Amino acid sequence: MEEQIIGADSAPAAAAPRQLDAQTASVLEPDGLTGGASHESANTSDAATLSTASYSWIEWIRQGLRAGTLRPVQGLPEGPGAWPMLLLMAAMTVIVSGASRLEVDGPASFDLRAWLFGWAPAALLVFGVWLVLHWAREKTTHASPVAAWYLLFSVATLPLSLIGVALSVLSLRGYMPQWWSQDSWFAWAIYAALWVWLVITTLRVSQAVTRSTHVAVSLATYVLVVQIVATWQLRTQEWQPVESNDDDEFVSLELSQDVFESQQALLKNLLQAITPSTGSERQTYGLVYAPYSEDVFLRESAMVQQVLEERFGARGRVVRLVNNSTTAAELPWATTLNLQRSLRALAEAMDTERDVLVVYLTSHGGADFKLASENWPLEVEDLTAGQLRAMLDELGIRHRVIAVSACYAGGWIEPLQNEDTLIMTAADKDHTSYGCGSKSELTFFGRAVFDEQLRKTLSFEKAFNAAVPVIKQREIEGKK
Repeated sequence: MEEQIIGADSAPAAAAPRQLDAQTASVLEPDGLTGGASHESANTSDAATLSTASYSWIEWIRQGLRAGTLRPVQGLPEGPGAWPMLLLMAAMTVIVSGASRLEVDGPASFDLRAWLFGWAPAALLVFGVWLVLHWAREKTTHASPVAAWYLLFSVATLPLSLIGVALSVLSLRGYMPQWWSQDSWFAWAIYAALWVWLVITTLRVSQAVTRSTHVAVSLATYVLVVQIVATWQLRTQEWQPVESNDDDEFVSLELSQDVFESQQALLKNLLQAITPSTGSERQTYGLVYAPYSEDVFLRESAMVQQVLEERFGARGRVVRLVNNSTTAAELPWATTLNLQRSLRALAEAMDTERDVLVVYLTSHGGADFKLASENWPLEVEDLTAGQLRAMLDELGIRHRVIAVSACYAGGWIEPLQNEDTLIMTAADKDHTSYGCGSKSELTFFGRAVFDEQLRKTLSFEKAFNAAVPVIKQREIEGKK
């Protein structure tokens, strides 16, 4: 019945009643009103056209959801046009983006750049599908096969996307069973099932626009490769957590000539006081860098310095750089230039082939993998992993332990890694870390690794491995 409504054969039958109405009106109505009857006929025709267009929308959604639930597509209607298609795709995007907002617990802001970057996989999909279907154009079954494929794919993958978001949200809020967070085989089986679902869905969509099984399999394989690359290399988080500072009284730094001169003297005196390396035993040196002017980073930097000095015998060998309005007369500023100067002074004091340098970075982090820096009204450059790596390599410091306590800190691993470097991060490159709010005493990472575990062992690896389940449990208890 539905095929008769949208098929070409049914058009004359649908038009006949409207023609009869117009003829009857021309006979029954006075001469001066025949034009009104024709106008009524035109309105009826327009209404039928709108009804057909609305049906076309519904049919596209229905067929897309059939593919998304792994059922064959039962023929595609013509249209919708370019603008209706864009509107339908935009609706799918709004639904998924709105649902992904739930993946951030608490206040969040929309990151337009991350959202735009998230369209890169879509561009790769459209380009690849166009290449395959252009090569096999004689085997396609739709007037606009690429547009038809992408529209169907957008609708068909909506259920899968929403299930993925739901699993992420439930895990974030601690509602998933414990085996889910412990990488059990059952969790991996569910993950694999979602990928199989994607492949079958893509096959259903592809079979709707091509008569060739080989073309459909080629499209499904290409989509699988693009999605794997996007998941591991192009993944972004469009909603970024926002820490609330409403209850804190903000005290800005007061810049003056006295402050600048005292800062220069502070850094000079601190670097001159570094204890040179002596003897034949390996010694520990440290640099603690807290470039964001919130008290939690001030407290954490002090704690890390204390642990290095007391547990690793590094008293007189630790440089602490901090941005905080309350310490401008006591501690050198955390700027990239001061960092470079401090590393040079440490390299001159230590045995760069034997001794170990511990670098601790604590601040906010972004999806662009930059360590946030703020000391308003002083302008401070954000630090990147590449900058830090270049400084260390130039100075020839061989043995390095680098800890990054920041959101998305995992993005620092690849630029910093080598065979003589141990890197510990508070999160991977796709997720946030916790405990960096204005009301926090210490970050989850700094508290568990340094303030707790490193007071029990002198092994950074053992401390980190012991801290991981502790941090995970605290995130679950805090519904993070």
